[in-house]
Amino acid sequence: MTEPTGNAPARDAAELHAEFEAVWGNPKGWRSLSVVNHTSVANRFIVTGAVFFLIAGLLGMLLRAQLAQPGQEFMGAKAYNQVFTMHGTMMMFLFAVPIQQGLAAYLLPKMLGARDLVFPRLGAFGYWCYLFGGLIFTSSLLVGLAPDAGWFMYTPLSSNAYSPGKGADFWLLGITFIEIATMAAAIDITVSILRARAAGMGLHQLPIFAWSMLVTSLMVIVGFPPLILGSILLELERAAGWAFFDPTRGGDPVLWQHLFWLFGHPEVYIIFLPAAGVVSMLVPVYARRPLVGYRWVVVSMIATGFISFGLWVHHMFAVGIPALSQAFFAVASMLVAIPTGIQLFAWIATLWSGRPVWSVPMLWIAGFLLIFVVGGLTGVMLAFVPFNWQVHDTHFVVAHFHYVLIGGMLFPLIAGIYHWLPHFSGRLPSERLSKAGFWLTFIGFNGTFLVMHWTGLIGMPRRVYTYEAGLGWDLPNLISSVFSFVMAFGIATLLLDLVLHWRYGRKAPLNPWHADTLEWASGTPPRSYNFASLPRITTRHPLWDAPDLPETIATGQHALPHAAHGRRETLGVDPVSGRVREVIHLPGNSWWPLGAGATLAFLCLALLLKLYPMAIGLSLVAVVVLLRWSWENGSHPSAVRGETGDLPEGLKLHSHTFDGPGLWGMGLTMLADAALYGALLFGWLYLWTVVPGGQPDAVSPLGIWPLAAVTVLWGAGLWAMRDAVRRLRGGSDARLQRYLWMAFAFGVAGALCLVWLAATAGLRPTLRAQDAVLSFTLVFLLLHGALASVLSALQALRVRSGRVSVLAPYEPGVVTMLWQFCVLATALAWALMALLPMAFGAQP
Repeated sequence: MTEPTGNAPARDAAELHAEFEAVWGNPKGWRSLSVVNHTSVANRFIVTGAVFFLIAGLLGMLLRAQLAQPGQEFMGAKAYNQVFTMHGTMMMFLFAVPIQQGLAAYLLPKMLGARDLVFPRLGAFGYWCYLFGGLIFTSSLLVGLAPDAGWFMYTPLSSNAYSPGKGADFWLLGITFIEIATMAAAIDITVSILRARAAGMGLHQLPIFAWSMLVTSLMVIVGFPPLILGSILLELERAAGWAFFDPTRGGDPVLWQHLFWLFGHPEVYIIFLPAAGVVSMLVPVYARRPLVGYRWVVVSMIATGFISFGLWVHHMFAVGIPALSQAFFAVASMLVAIPTGIQLFAWIATLWSGRPVWSVPMLWIAGFLLIFVVGGLTGVMLAFVPFNWQVHDTHFVVAHFHYVLIGGMLFPLIAGIYHWLPHFSGRLPSERLSKAGFWLTFIGFNGTFLVMHWTGLIGMPRRVYTYEAGLGWDLPNLISSVFSFVMAFGIATLLLDLVLHWRYGRKAPLNPWHADTLEWASGTPPRSYNFASLPRITTRHPLWDAPDLPETIATGQHALPHAAHGRRETLGVDPVSGRVREVIHLPGNSWWPLGAGATLAFLCLALLLKLYPMAIGLSLVAVVVLLRWSWENGSHPSAVRGETGDLPEGLKLHSHTFDGPGLWGMGLTMLADAALYGALLFGWLYLWTVVPGGQPDAVSPLGIWPLAAVTVLWGAGLWAMRDAVRRLRGGSDARLQRYLWMAFAFGVAGALCLVWLAATAGLRPTLRAQDAVLSFTLVFLLLHGALASVLSALQALRVRSGRVSVLAPYEPGVVTMLWQFCVLATALAWALMALLPMAFGAQP
């Protein structure tokens, strides 16, 4: 295959820009709501995340005002609990992860030499889910229904008995809605890093920020589903009375803690690793030399991602877990400091051996290094079980948490914003205001939270709204409160600087910091298509090694220098080597993401208001909207415009191959699905082995053979789908529709078996936790089998319309992955819920 990277004749840059802008340009006015371009969507993520940060910060100021003096009556107990629940939840779910995903969505295509992320409409859909979910959740404050059970929503405090009303429902439904956006962004970013890069850019040449986001996104895909599952189960317990966490009905409230912290501790590193990637990008630029230990830093990031999933019980030492488990998780909690230390020493070595320029971004990096080291040290202290018991649920933990997350995430984020600010705006930041903002924030932060360690060590518990005088907590609380307002003035100074910058900042040159990575070749501010031509990159430092790249790119001297065909195109490469495989054609602006997001928002509101008939109707509308949106993919005319004879020699559009981005996206979706299903099976085994009297009956209410029959039927559907794909690979689409309709029929038959089983098994989900888990499993399998069946029917219709054929063959392979999951999930349910109790279950 010929690499489409040879030198093309130079064209007039202005003429080329006009040609690309006609295809890639964003509409104005109300039509801008249909924009899917990654730069526009990412900017919306960043601005929205910043607004939620300010709201959460104001709530934090209310907390410090309440605790400034003993016996304060500024807020009552309920209001205080609502405020700290909203503060923690908004910082964790509405700010920390989304804003970093927004920064990644903005930067990564530009860093990697691509014109967009591979799923632009999915990214836009994710944003609307994030916005609507955030608005629904935040509105609970305005209507006096804010949750008050803590940002961790521990049961039984969050159950109906102790949290009546809709406050907890706002948390459970709103946060689950927001997590759709996080998962969508993670899948989009992962596939884009692996499959949409400049020709020749192998994994060993990725910018460190891309590595950090690759690891982070995979952690999101595996780490968020347990919390999504827990939220669904708890909402089912609250709304329908199903027993999952109620010990009087065979449940266990500690199961919620396991599900929450299976997400919660990886979340710490999901927040930290992108920030660490920013630091690894900025330190070499301002040290004027390459990063020391590039491979060590990459390996340490990957190791951090793996180890972080073995730490969740670190937060549960006081729950009463066995001593052996405490020892294991204590060691794992200390072990994770090793890869983090590797990164820290790599940054120090780079600065030591370079010629650092102490500009504003480097001030924030220096502040981060100092603060994060303190947070890491207190984390190691908390890994010691006896010390953990002493300070558990005190302000010491609050201080540690803020040192790790604010120091470890906010400071690098602001450093990155100042570094890339000329890229966003084309203007340089103000040295005077930005430095004043740094020092106020740095001093205020340490004055607030360094002292809070002391407050915790002398015994002040967290989550109390007031305290008596004379306990020794008066002075440290006053100091923390005063310095929290100093920090607030620092953030206000930064905001003022950014506002003035946009209006009065000096014009920036193309690459004002003399950085080495490719994003600075896309223009400042960037063009809607990033690059008029796509260069071949075989180095980690393209702008240091080829300073003329911005000019040769803008004049069309590299790959894909045309847009007159009307397609939005970027190169698709081999995930490891960076060898070009195909041309990825990207969908244009669309109203479907907004429509789908709005429909799901109304569904969320209907569930909140317990309007269940309306919710069922909206669910059907959402299915129709999503299926209609899915029709516009692959070789649909709205996705592929113009003839394809103008492609580089030897290359095809991705929809004419068997390995398009959709296959990778489905694979990652199934990975997330498997993580959720694995958490469900964990819950089944946990209730079986831990809860007193939780041993299931030797004869399962599901029987022995019904799930086996469903497995066989869906296995037949999988065979039909695989045979259809095999025929396409063999160059024949004869009888393709027949095999797809066969898969549909087998899928419907299996789904009907599940409906019959659920109706006749005599399960009592409101009375027994085991029955609740079995019922949820049947619903889970039924939804997946029904979806696989519908998608097979949709493929048959697309064959009939000519949109799937030998010339456009890759879509059936995507659907086949869902069939594989259905068969494996049903077989596992049969083994663990029907067969295993025969060997170890309780005898009647």
